[in-house]
Amino acid sequence: MLRLRALEALRHREFRLLWYGQIFSSMATWMDSIARGWLIYELTNSSFQLGLVRGVQAVPMLLLSPIAGSAADLYSRKTQILIAQIIDGMLYAWVAVMIITGNIQPWHVYLTSLGLATVQSFQHPSRASMVSDTVPRDCLTNAFGLNAVVFNMARSVGPALAGLLITAFGTGGSYSAQAVFYLLATIWTIMLRPERRSSAAPDGRAHRGESFGQNIIEGWKFSWRSDEVRISLLVVSLAMLLLIPFTTLLPVFARDIFQVGAKGQGLLLTSMGIGALFSSVLVAFFGDRMPRGIVMIGGVALYGVLVVIFSASSWFSLSIILMFVIGLCHVTSHALIQTVIQSYSPPEFRGRTMAIFHMTQVILVIGAMLVGGLASLVGARWAAASMSLTGTILMVAIYVLMPAARKIR
Repeated sequence: MLRLRALEALRHREFRLLWYGQIFSSMATWMDSIARGWLIYELTNSSFQLGLVRGVQAVPMLLLSPIAGSAADLYSRKTQILIAQIIDGMLYAWVAVMIITGNIQPWHVYLTSLGLATVQSFQHPSRASMVSDTVPRDCLTNAFGLNAVVFNMARSVGPALAGLLITAFGTGGSYSAQAVFYLLATIWTIMLRPERRSSAAPDGRAHRGESFGQNIIEGWKFSWRSDEVRISLLVVSLAMLLLIPFTTLLPVFARDIFQVGAKGQGLLLTSMGIGALFSSVLVAFFGDRMPRGIVMIGGVALYGVLVVIFSASSWFSLSIILMFVIGLCHVTSHALIQTVIQSYSPPEFRGRTMAIFHMTQVILVIGAMLVGGLASLVGARWAAASMSLTGTILMVAIYVLMPAARKIR
């Protein structure tokens, strides 16, 4: 009975098709997290460019997110997802051809990163909004939970698969598989017949010409006034800037420090993904019983300590274990931060506060560029360790100096 309840959303045909498509698109995305970094490092031998290749993604995120959010409400979501998936698949196929023919250049990787970030800026809000179109309201939590399972499963399997393909066939093998996965995702999406929207501007506000800018300003004002929301956004922003970007340097650790190649890098990310998947199950069962403020801040602080140990380690087997625990800390803190923001935001502000939360992805890109640049000056070990230690110290400061953080439940 519990098992059937856990799969409740999959009884609905449209969500099931959307979910199947997400399995393949998520796999391709997580494979790209290995392939793109490995390719640019192979071409340039520059740790700075590992950060820079992620940095170009910030431009579409900043410029297109407001437009993409409106487009998801005004135009066909299925069409936007389809177009985005087709372009994604074509970009991956183009890179694969350039690699296989020996014509690949660094600018090809940068152009592809910019193109992927552009179309995914439109795909993500459309896909997230479409979930509400495909299941009843009482199935939404289950639907988002099933999406999280897919995300973390792909996070566990995708990097390892990419590492195996790169080892066996080179980066062209991984990019070819990514293109095929997006083709499969597109096939599932084509079969969608979306129901009439249940969430598209029920009060007509999306079509009345209200000041979009004023709505944004009010969302920022509320986020600043609410202690719980403000602290949560501060914690996630610092984590995105100082802690999580260390994964940008994994190609350096895998190739130059541990000397385990792309396959080893895939194993590191897979271990982190397994920890994340395990954590998502723990949060689902016990999240409501946790003191959220303490756990989310403590989880981020522990993440930083583990990265410092990882940076100092010379044992690959120990690093695999550390990545598993880092994955645990990451998802536990991330899930609780989202829960706090939604719990302490009134319904009329939840969309805007969650939009601000998602904008912290831009901070992650800045952090990736920062750690890449620092690594080019002092080396990957010192760059990852110094930034992570700074983040841990700041988490302790938040806990000590902000009493409201300790009271978040």
